[in-house]
Amino acid sequence: MSAPFTLLINFDGQEREFSARYERWGYTHRIAVLIGEITFVFEPDEEGGYRALSNAQAAQVPVKESLLQLIAEKLKQLSR
Repeated sequence: MSAPFTLLINFDGQEREFSARYERWGYTHRIAVLIGEITFVFEPDEEGGYRALSNAQAAQVPVKESLLQLIAEKLKQLSR
């Protein structure tokens, strides 16, 4: 497992920091991103980008879809 890193995302006119970590997952990987007190997991998709996976805990927390999209775009940029 890799050391945690920080994602800087410009959202709603503010630069926000999110703690993230890289996780090996079989032959691929996932990236866990802490938003508030909930961990959201992103995995590579078929187009070379990232998608957020849903889980029961995350479904109970109101997080804007646009924020998840910005995080996915940032992860794609970092993976190049």
